[in-house]
Amino acid sequence: MTTNAPLPPGHGGEQAEAEPIQSPHALLEHAGWQGRVLRVGGRVLAGLHGWQLADAFAALDVELERGSTPRPASLVVVRGTLRGRALIGAELLEEQAADPVRAPLEFERLHQGGVGPRLRLRARVLNEVRRFFQEAGFLEVDTPIRTPECSLEINIEPLLAGSSHLITSPELHMKRLLVAGVPKLFQLVHCFRAEELGAWHAPEFLMLEWYRAFAGWEQVLQDTEHVLARTCEAIRGVTSIELASGRSIDLQPPFSRLSVREAFARFAGVADAAELAARDEDQYFQLLVDRVEPALASYTKPVFLYDYPSSQAALARRKPADPSVAERFELYVAGVELCNGYGELSDAAEQRRRCELDQERRRALGRPVPGWPQRFLAALDQGMPRASGNALGLDRWIALLAGQERIEDVCPFPAALV
Repeated sequence: MTTNAPLPPGHGGEQAEAEPIQSPHALLEHAGWQGRVLRVGGRVLAGLHGWQLADAFAALDVELERGSTPRPASLVVVRGTLRGRALIGAELLEEQAADPVRAPLEFERLHQGGVGPRLRLRARVLNEVRRFFQEAGFLEVDTPIRTPECSLEINIEPLLAGSSHLITSPELHMKRLLVAGVPKLFQLVHCFRAEELGAWHAPEFLMLEWYRAFAGWEQVLQDTEHVLARTCEAIRGVTSIELASGRSIDLQPPFSRLSVREAFARFAGVADAAELAARDEDQYFQLLVDRVEPALASYTKPVFLYDYPSSQAALARRKPADPSVAERFELYVAGVELCNGYGELSDAAEQRRRCELDQERRRALGRPVPGWPQRFLAALDQGMPRASGNALGLDRWIALLAGQERIEDVCPFPAALV
């Protein structure tokens, strides 16, 4: 049903037939509708003491004065007077029959499952994110979703789309824009990865990605702190979130910081995580999942894990003072990995070497080898400025803001309903 902005308060009396049909949630959000005779459209729900008119976000009790009671799940238009959260003295104007046994699955999920209000929260988050970067002088861009070139990271599998792939990240194209002279850019983009499905994973997900030319990785780390604190305060009125368990996480910058070496030494008893990752990658990942990440979940503030082993940084530059680690960081909030940021590798020769190595590893593991990223490497040959960037999973962040434990509970369509 179409929702229109309310008429000014005091516009009383029975409405002309041409007045737009309103929706339940729109009426309940504006005190000016109280006491007015209105036409309202929505879906019929059975209530404890009668019936209700509902949309994806809210429901009104209806006291019907004229017309027979409509069947559950029907789409109806009624006219009545709004009193509190009820439409009284109502007349049934239209009824479009539907299955009386059950409402559509999508409606049940949005209204009765509580996803509808979270979609409104989601829209507010996206608006706040855009406002943050625009005010900071970033250019919003959109890059191709389907491309013959993609990153060769060994732990990420792309999805085929004809003779090309759906992007796992917009990184390569955004870096080409850095080369072209765009100094600060961001985008909100859907990304796709095979073999990813779970409470915090989906084959298709929404990514926030941004880059700064001539900036160090710590500046992007600070961007991350401030965009999360700002969106949280805009949505919740405070710079803290409450988890489904009731535990609170403080988002006031600065966040906690812990190097990968410190984390492995403290929580896994490993003296040198970089050496372990280069020698036994499987053991490194096992300890990360079994020991380190559960320990990070106990932090009452978000924590940046930084200085990742160089062997775990396909597109990040090595740290000049210690080449065994790379300028890479990840942020964990309540144990949920929220982002992956780099001081970006801009050396074309080194990037070619890493691409060749990743191709060799994929062949050895029997995995598909994506197309060689020729245009990206050609752009690096032209000179990419020193830069840093970050990729943040927005579905995860929105779920945390909403106090949910699954990203599907804040998305319009989960993977199972696509």
